[in-house]
Amino acid sequence: MSDLTALLPGPVTARLATLRSRAGAAVFARVAGAGEGPGRRRSRVHAAGPRWFADDAPIRRVHGDASMFVGGLRALLLQSLHPLAMAGVAGHSGFRGDPWGRLQRTSYFLAATTFGPAAEAQRVIERVRRVHASVRGTAPDGRPYAASDPHLLRWVHVAEIDSFLAAHDRYGHEPLDAAGRDRYVADTARVARALGVPDPPETVAGLAAQLEGYRPELCGTPEARDAARFLLWEPPLPLAARVPYGVLAAASVGLLPRWARAPLRLPWLPVAEATVVRAGGLAITAGLRWATSAPPEPPARLVPAHRLRDHRPQ
Repeated sequence: MSDLTALLPGPVTARLATLRSRAGAAVFARVAGAGEGPGRRRSRVHAAGPRWFADDAPIRRVHGDASMFVGGLRALLLQSLHPLAMAGVAGHSGFRGDPWGRLQRTSYFLAATTFGPAAEAQRVIERVRRVHASVRGTAPDGRPYAASDPHLLRWVHVAEIDSFLAAHDRYGHEPLDAAGRDRYVADTARVARALGVPDPPETVAGLAAQLEGYRPELCGTPEARDAARFLLWEPPLPLAARVPYGVLAAASVGLLPRWARAPLRLPWLPVAEATVVRAGGLAITAGLRWATSAPPEPPARLVPAHRLRDHRPQ
């Protein structure tokens, strides 16, 4: 897009820049909160101080990419398959009453721990742990649950990281190689341990093994199917946003493993997913990436050679 705009007339480039700014602000307001503002968040995340991760860390590449929109939705669908985790969400997070609030809190957690100063990352971790300590209850099947349960914390972590990595592999601007994917999983283990996750995976193979180990505990409860309906078909969005969100939702479902779909009553359409859905996912992530990335510096204005000769020093 930046190469194309360099060839366009000035007024067209200016209008595109305005459109980009407005689209980016609208996305930011949904993800970060209307009252948050880019400047306020940037002042905290970009404050001076040592970081948990270096600039070239794979976690920064993955969590800074627009593919996270697809991965985040997939993670919510996958996480809902654990009855105790879903009971905690349904009973305490207010995903129907305040879905954007939950998204905004999650987005700031990821921004602070991935990009922010170590002090801010630790502050956010401690706040989440305090919240987890108060989230407990009884699931519809009669079993007690607690958000601070290390076993549930690890499920939420592995489902999330598997989803972020799957989305980045397919829709990321610069997908990681095999070594980079292992380093990404190891990076996320740093955050997981701080949250209280025991023995988080540190390689892609370890991630797959832990995810597989949870499968006997997973099922499609009425609460999980209700959450899937809400996330995929009843999102609180204006009509104009429904079509692009539908493309995003289809891309997210298309990344779910086949075994995760039947419990949520979601279709498996391999041909459509390999063609139409993938093309739509690539288009929507490219659009989000363009809207939310910083506009490029304007290219230097070319000066004809004869005018350079006219302005040579005397």
